[in-house]
Amino acid sequence: MIEARGLSKRYGDKLAVNDLSFTVRPGIVTGFLGPNGAGKSTTMRMILGLDRPTSGEALINGRPYTSVRAPMQLVGALLDAKDVHGGRTARAHLNSLVQSNGLPKRRVDDVLTMTGMTETAGRRIKGFSLGMSQRLGIAAAMLGDPEILIFDEPVNGLDPEGILWIRQFMQSLAAEGRTIFVSSHLMSEMEHTAEHLIVIGLGKLLADMSTKDFIAANSAGLVRLRTPQADEMLAALRTAGLQPNLVDGHIDVLGTTTEAVGDLAAANRLTLHELYTERSSLEQAFMEMTRESVEYHATDATIGSGQ
Repeated sequence: MIEARGLSKRYGDKLAVNDLSFTVRPGIVTGFLGPNGAGKSTTMRMILGLDRPTSGEALINGRPYTSVRAPMQLVGALLDAKDVHGGRTARAHLNSLVQSNGLPKRRVDDVLTMTGMTETAGRRIKGFSLGMSQRLGIAAAMLGDPEILIFDEPVNGLDPEGILWIRQFMQSLAAEGRTIFVSSHLMSEMEHTAEHLIVIGLGKLLADMSTKDFIAANSAGLVRLRTPQADEMLAALRTAGLQPNLVDGHIDVLGTTTEAVGDLAAANRLTLHELYTERSSLEQAFMEMTRESVEYHATDATIGSGQ
């Protein structure tokens, strides 16, 4: 289990992390979301003892990570896939970690097989694509067979097959009872991977809830219907005080329910061929929640206009 208690980090005048408190529990994949500059990487570094908090504390199973005697057997982490010695082969890199941490040599072959890297184990790391570097970083994180995994943007550079693999991999680890804490900007993937979300913006906690509840809380249900009597249905909806829109042969309407629309159609003897509620995606819900917490905003300035 990972705990943050009143965690804050200040760099000069900038408060990068502001009084964060949350718990990452075992048995599920917990997603860590936030706009650029929200403080996600800083928070992960403090959890791993790489940065010292200005105030508060981060605990792993009730104690600071820096006090753990066999750290790789408790926590596996991937923060920067390219932060490795490029002149080494993948196998040599993993061997050095095994030797320096007192781990069994057989774990090198285990994790190479686990991550699909057996055939590339003899290649030098400097020639790796970002996707292969990510796989190597995950292999290194798994060397100690840890009960807690922390991944910062693990799907960067992976192809669709690789993304599906890491999703299933993280979910299988969680199903074994491990604690999985993963940050990502790929919302469509987090929607399918994480059961729980911790969302921050400008260093502050914005949400700590299930993915399902987060989407429901930050999106409006859109009732969508299809009828051969569109004009009559539009008129009935407007008479009921609603503001429907005709979009690609469907009628969309906010601020109501499928039950209410069905009753309205029946009362007006109108036929419905489709009637359902369409919820926002995680990406849409995330954008809605964090729109006031984005540090950098694009402008409408024309690039290269010379003005």
